[in-house]
Amino acid sequence: MSEQPIASQNEPYAVDVEGGKTYHWCACGRSRNQPFCDGSHAGTGIEPVAFTPDKSETVYLCGCRKTANPPFCDGTHNNL
Repeated sequence: MSEQPIASQNEPYAVDVEGGKTYHWCACGRSRNQPFCDGSHAGTGIEPVAFTPDKSETVYLCGCRKTANPPFCDGTHNNL
């Protein structure tokens, strides 16, 4: 049975990422290592979202888990 993701916060996480490095965004909202996966999704039916940025920069990762563009914030939290 698949569970629903939970919001870890109702604003994005500003994260400095390194170009070429793969990251795993927590899609379930249960990780203690927000906004990244720590394996807490086990048994939820929700899998983390892997992404590899092209360049080193600050990205804004979704905290509300309602974005239409995972793992990136699209402003949906402003309408919750």
